[in-house]
Amino acid sequence: MKKLQDKVALVTGAAKRIGRGIAFALAEEGAHVAITYRDSAYEARETVRELEDFGIRAAAVHANLRQPKSIQSAVAQVVADFGRPDLKGIDILVNNAGLFETAALERISVEQWDAMFETNTRAPFLVAQAAHPYLKAAHGRIINIGSLGGIHPWPTHGHYCTSKAALHMLTQVMSKAFAPEISVNCVAPGMIVNGEASAEYEHFARKTPMKRNGKTEEVAAAVLFFATGPHFITGQILGVDGGLGL
Repeated sequence: MKKLQDKVALVTGAAKRIGRGIAFALAEEGAHVAITYRDSAYEARETVRELEDFGIRAAAVHANLRQPKSIQSAVAQVVADFGRPDLKGIDILVNNAGLFETAALERISVEQWDAMFETNTRAPFLVAQAAHPYLKAAHGRIINIGSLGGIHPWPTHGHYCTSKAALHMLTQVMSKAFAPEISVNCVAPGMIVNGEASAEYEHFARKTPMKRNGKTEEVAAAVLFFATGPHFITGQILGVDGGLGL
């Protein structure tokens, strides 16, 4: 029996990159997986096709996470597609979707600031709120994807760092508010690359105690730990950064 056999996982923004890797890790452990996407329809279809190769049910749901009604509709669709009569429609929620941008602090516009917070902080709150009754019935788990930037200030990513710091605090608030039925934790990646790294990324590798940048599968492994480990673990922020934040 696989650790997540017949569980239902919802991973936001999982058509590509880290979210895709997280979806695969959950499917490999037997979870049925729903992913959300906004503009990456082709990639989402391909991801679903590859997820189904694990012998599980998979679906891609369109969602604009900056629109509350779209979030509610997406969660409702996942529950309709994967739900069970006992209300346990979602067992695991991974709030992965995020926005990243480089900008000088003095030049960040109100629109840029709001877009960052709507995506990185408000959306995880609203998705968790919509999924709450199902996660509560399932004694489920929420795993937010934070960032090393939410712990350490990066002067050229002020709005990003602040939004992720807020997500870290939201994780801890939710862990108390949603207890004892739901455990809520956060994975905070450092520099994660796939394929050939640019010179800038190699600069980070040299600064990292482990002398390399991280891989998507290492972030996915941390998510899997919170998804399968003791339910008693809650309110934690786990850095996956090779020691870069030390």
